[in-house]
This record gives sequence, C-alpha cells and structure tokens, in this order.
Amino acid sequence: MSEPQLATAPEERAGQALAGAAGPDDRAPVDAHAAATPGPRGFGPPAEPSLNVGVIGNCAYSALIDSRGRAVWCCLPRFDGDPVFNALLHPGTPDEGAGAWAIEIEDFAQARQWYEPNTAVLRTQLFDSAGQGIEITDFAPRFYSRSRYFRPLMMVRRVRPIAGAPRIRVSLDPRFQWGATAPVEVTRGSNHIRYVGPDVTLRLNTDASISHILSRQPFVLSREYNFMFGVDETLTDGIADTARKFEQETIAYWRTWTKRLAIPFEYQEAVIRAAITLKLSLYEDTGAIVAAMTTSIPEAPGSQRNWDYRYCWLRDAFFVVRALNSLSEVGTMEDYLRWLGNVVIGSHGEHIQPLYGIGLERELPESFVDGLPGYRGMGPVRVGNQAQEHFQHDVYGNIVLGAAQAFHDHRLLSRAGLAEFPHLEAVGEQAVRVYGTPDAGMWELRTRARVHTSSALMSWAACDRLAKIAHALALPERAAYWGDHAARMKEEILEKSWCEERQAFAESFGGHELDASILLMVEVGLIDARDPRFISTVDAMEKSLCDGPYMRRYEAADDFGKPETAFNICTFWRIDALAKIGRKAEARQIFETMLAARNPLGLLSEDTHPVTGEMWGNFPQTYSMVGIINAAVRLSAPWDSCI
Repeated sequence: MSEPQLATAPEERAGQALAGAAGPDDRAPVDAHAAATPGPRGFGPPAEPSLNVGVIGNCAYSALIDSRGRAVWCCLPRFDGDPVFNALLHPGTPDEGAGAWAIEIEDFAQARQWYEPNTAVLRTQLFDSAGQGIEITDFAPRFYSRSRYFRPLMMVRRVRPIAGAPRIRVSLDPRFQWGATAPVEVTRGSNHIRYVGPDVTLRLNTDASISHILSRQPFVLSREYNFMFGVDETLTDGIADTARKFEQETIAYWRTWTKRLAIPFEYQEAVIRAAITLKLSLYEDTGAIVAAMTTSIPEAPGSQRNWDYRYCWLRDAFFVVRALNSLSEVGTMEDYLRWLGNVVIGSHGEHIQPLYGIGLERELPESFVDGLPGYRGMGPVRVGNQAQEHFQHDVYGNIVLGAAQAFHDHRLLSRAGLAEFPHLEAVGEQAVRVYGTPDAGMWELRTRARVHTSSALMSWAACDRLAKIAHALALPERAAYWGDHAARMKEEILEKSWCEERQAFAESFGGHELDASILLMVEVGLIDARDPRFISTVDAMEKSLCDGPYMRRYEAADDFGKPETAFNICTFWRIDALAKIGRKAEARQIFETMLAARNPLGLLSEDTHPVTGEMWGNFPQTYSMVGIINAAVRLSAPWDSCI
C-alpha cells in the first residue's frame, strides 16, 4: 500500500462532527438509538439487521456500515466476491458463521451517523449513558496518483474520543467461503494481524493494541487509533500518517468530483448523495456497473423473492449512465462503454444476454448458500442469477441508448464514430430480428413469455437512435434504413399494445394487463406525454398499480404470486410522467414521499412497503438512486429563478 500522497489541505477533522450535524440531508446526524433502554454496564448485542446502513467504497469494492458503526457486509476481492463480512445475512455469532467488524462503546446509549458532506466518507458517533463518546470515520481510499486512480482493497477505520474517557471493544471477525470457514490461521506482528483463509490472506495494520483486538479486551480510548484492513500487504509509512493522508486525499477527491456536477437548484443534497452512490457502483477495472451491492435481500418479507444483484445488467447500467450524464458526469459513461464494447464485439452480432459478470463472465449459475440464514432469517441466500439464461429483447435498445451519446458529445476524449458504428448496427439488426417475438420481459418472468410492449419499445428505440447517429455521421442511406424500421415499429406498437377495454397501453401486444414499464414510452420518445392515450394510460395505472404514492411493477401474478411491495423506480417513472403531462404539483408531492422513504443517510433499496414504509430488496439499488436524480432534475426550479 505504499503510495506517494498528493499535497492537499482539506479541513482538519476537528470540529467536523458539529459541522456535519448542522445541515440537511446527509449532513444531518442520525439519532439511531436515542431511546435505548439503559441496561447493565457492558457490551450488549449488535443492532438488528436493517437497511439503515451506509455504503463506503472506491470503485473496486464496497462495504456496508450499520448505524452503530459495525461493518456488516463486504465482498472481496470485488463486488461479486466472497463476503468477508456477512452479518447482514447472518444474525448469529462469529462461532455460528457470522462475519462482521464492530467497534463498540461500553454501556451504549445512542448513536448518530452522517456522511462528510459531498464525499463517501462516513462518520459515526457512539455515546454511552454518561455522555462519553467516540467518533468512527470509515472510508475506502480513492484518489488520483501516478497517472491513475489509486483504489486499494483496503478499508480504513479511524477512531477517536470526543467526550470523556470511554471504553471500547474491537471485534474483527472475517469469514471465508460464504461464512462456512473461519480463518485457518491467525498470526500477529508488532502492529498487524494476518487472517489466513483457504484462498486469500487478509491483514489488519493498526496502532492499537494487538493483544486487545485478538482477545476482544475492552480498553479506554485515550487517543485516536487507526485500523487499515485489506489484502496482505505491508505499509512503507507509519500507520497513523498513512491513514490520515488517505483520509485527506479521499475527501479531496470526492469534493472535487462533486464540485464538477451540474446539479439542479433544488434537492441538491439528495442528488449529490445519489450521484456518489451511483459512482460507487462502478467497477472501474472493467467499466461494469453493478445493479446493487448485495444479494438476497427479499423484495418483501418472507416472499423468497431473493436475488443476487451484484452483476451488470445492461438495462440498469444504461439508466445509471443516463442519470449521471444529466449531471454532466460523463466519466462513468466512458468507463462503461469500455465494458459494453467488449460485450457487443464478443457477441459477433448474435444473442446478447441481459446481464453479465463484472469481468464479462457469461455463466452466472444460480445456487443456494445453506449456511447463511438470510436477511432477518428470510432465506434463501442466492449466488449467481439465472436471468443470464433469459431472452430479454429490450437489451438491444438499452445497448444503443447507452452508447448513443458517445457519437454526439464533443467533450469526450474518445468519441465514437465511423469505426464503431457497424458494431452498433449489428446490435440494431438483432433488435429488428427479435422485434415482435415473445420474451421474458424486463421483469425477468421465469415461467412465462409474451410479446412485451416494453421489449418492442426498446427495439424501436434502437432503430430510432441508430437513424439519428447515422445522420450525425453523414450516412443518409443508413439513416433512411433505420428510420424506416423505426417508423414501422412505432405504428405497430401504438396499435397492437392499445387495449380499448382498459383505455390504456397494455404490457403485451393484444394484452389486457397493465405494467409500469409502459411509462417508458415517453421517457424514450415514442409518444408525446400530452397524447390522450398516454394520459389515459397513466390514469388507468394509478387506479390499478398504485398504493397511494407508491407504484407496483405490474398487476398480474408472477412466479411468486402478486407483488406486495412497490418497486421504487416505477414510482419515479410515475413522477416523471405526471410532471410531463402537467400534474407537477402531484409529482412533487410523491417525490417528497420518496425522499422521506430513504434511509437516514439518503439511500434507497429496490422496494418500499406501502403500509410500513420499510425498505426491502437489494441495497443500495442503482435504479432507485437513478430515480432520485431524474425526478430532482425534472421538478427543480431553474437556477436563474433565484440567482
């Protein structure tokens, strides 16, 4: 981990807790357990598993930290790897296979937590019943050095006293092979501990007492201590100096990155947090974008709708790229197009899967982990995703839409042009071939195939955008070719998906049932939002798919019955549709509800329960964070209205 540091002069951490507690949104302290019942002095049980967690990361890996500063999820050596910390899916003890990293305060009474403004650096304060307190700073180092981004597989934790002389206990319990294996050997040095697993060795470098950590012995926190946990590599500089410099450089990187965002005037904190979270979902090594950082958080309690989302769906990635592009953050798109180009060229003009591994893996066999009980004991825990076997015909449109800006945007270092266009045309030819044929649809139905309207819509989008690209490249014959295909598809989609009985566009050609994905007709430009047929469709959906402000994906039962929870991105599609058809006040009201549904750190999962308001589904869900950005951009007052 020997890395020369760039000179920076960020704010010193002294006083930042008060500054961080003084603002809205991610700067607001979270009083997570203010009402905790006093008990006997000592160390109680950990917080119950929940999605009130923060995410740290550096575009190489990520970790989830709960409201009391306990690391409960972290996969290494990348997003889809083995969870070294798995307590989010295992409520048991280390002896039972649960892996976590806790820094606890004796006689815990309350906690508060926030992000250092405009960064991915997380602060957690813990207080005991006497008012004594500690502050934990968690981050994954990321900054520019030696002509590239330095993003080591390292989690840095810095702990300092902020009131009194509190006693703390450090419990570091990594697990291997999905919780089945404890370290086969634990070795120690003067300032490090090595945890030897069957396939990898992890190392903790620290200036705290090695004996206290190994024995879980409580000790008085009289000064700041630093913990640097990751792959088995030594440090060339001092532990405290390295941790301090890494924190300064990481804060400086994120503040510079956010400073360049073109954010809307309103909802700024929400947009910044969503944008940082989307950036953290990028696996920079290959350019893939994961749909979420977890596996097997149920879509609804006890539903067994537990899926592994730690892979790159071409559909989800397009929406991520589009949202960040709207904020003038095009670097993520450039990285993603590296990965997407490999997918397209590797397909040789044939079938393209809806998702791949972040290293371009085609095979993602789905299996069960029997040793993990699951989130709150609600199994199963799945690894892999069977959807890679599906035929989902909207994928071709998502590819073209994801790549289209590269042909038009003059800011890019490597614009796409004549050399790349034939590869994209091959994708378009596939869109033409599969148009109007049955598939599993974007909701990945496992036992039913139909001619889904959303899939046909994306075939049209592929042809429409190819025509526009051909025009930009001064290729009139190709522009006419793709334009003709688009015109034919548009006419047929509007005719065959219309259900006269429901006075709405249906989820499939000749169908009767409603589906929120139809709202994308306006999003991708097939139909004008003021078209009476679209307005009628929105009205029909509100009657059948909405539970108050929340919206479900579809009304028909699927492989597991009828959905119980609302799918967050569908609610955001509704917000966008309402704003476009002129019902902006209603759209704004629903958006405020969705902002309130976020966890205390401003993050969203995949689903929201319409009755309890609780978050369900994998976390943090890129689709949902995309929705926050899109709605804020759509609804915000313009900058020139106030300045």
